[in-house]
Amino acid sequence: MMKLLTSVTVNTSLPVLVDTKTVLSCPPILLTNVVITIWEIILGDKSPCIRTHRTDKDEVTDTNCTDKRMTWLYRPDQIPALQIDPVAITHEGYYRCTVAGPFGNFHHGYQLRVLVAPEVTLFQSENRTAVCKAVAGRPAARISWTPEGDCVPAYEYWGNGTVTVQSTCHWADGNVSIVSCSVFHETGNWSRSIELNPGAKTSKTLIILYSILPIFILVFVGFIWLLKIIGCRKYKLKKTEPTPGVEEDEMQPYASYTEKSNPLYDTTNRVKTSQLLQSEVDGMNLHTL
Repeated sequence: MMKLLTSVTVNTSLPVLVDTKTVLSCPPILLTNVVITIWEIILGDKSPCIRTHRTDKDEVTDTNCTDKRMTWLYRPDQIPALQIDPVAITHEGYYRCTVAGPFGNFHHGYQLRVLVAPEVTLFQSENRTAVCKAVAGRPAARISWTPEGDCVPAYEYWGNGTVTVQSTCHWADGNVSIVSCSVFHETGNWSRSIELNPGAKTSKTLIILYSILPIFILVFVGFIWLLKIIGCRKYKLKKTEPTPGVEEDEMQPYASYTEKSNPLYDTTNRVKTSQLLQSEVDGMNLHTL
């Protein structure tokens, strides 16, 4: 007499890369002993999708199953495996195949985890700082640096369940020239390197210098302009002041010329001279008498 087994359950965690094809198998039982095969699919808060195949009737029924990407791999009476092609993030959930026969019920459950490989980038910002990003990975990636620096991580969560991880690192030591970031993820590992620009070395003195340089230039230009204005004013004042004796000296040649070239002036002088001589002669005559 055969002994009926009550139930055997096996659960497996199955990571699957997004946009690939995956096949979920049922418990390895001889199909000749299978009476019914049931796939139960639970995705988030949706109603479970139930797919059933009865061997005795070769009948397939579906309940709440609308996703055309989930199908039987072949005929259920040949291979009762479930195929998902292609896998999407929305396919993450719990899948269980139950096979019932004369010897009992056998269950094989899969906790399907959908993985998304992140896009890795590394770039340098200012102040001897580098930024390593693992964009839109599922689950979140891990980032490490060589050599270690002063690092700050940041996380950005997206509506589709992916996560962007960013690590910003600063190296104050000027001897550090080449840095590398390593990204670790279930879909693979990546390494990126970058050379820190020596010109990106920062100092507070340079920052202050760059800040006050425009002000210094403005002050210098203003000082030069002020000197020009003061010089112009002094030149104008010096030009407008009268020079002592110039007007008199300038008039003397004209007066001499007038005296020398004016006929009236010459006649008057001769008359005055004749009168003076006549007076002297008359005076001598009177003295003789």
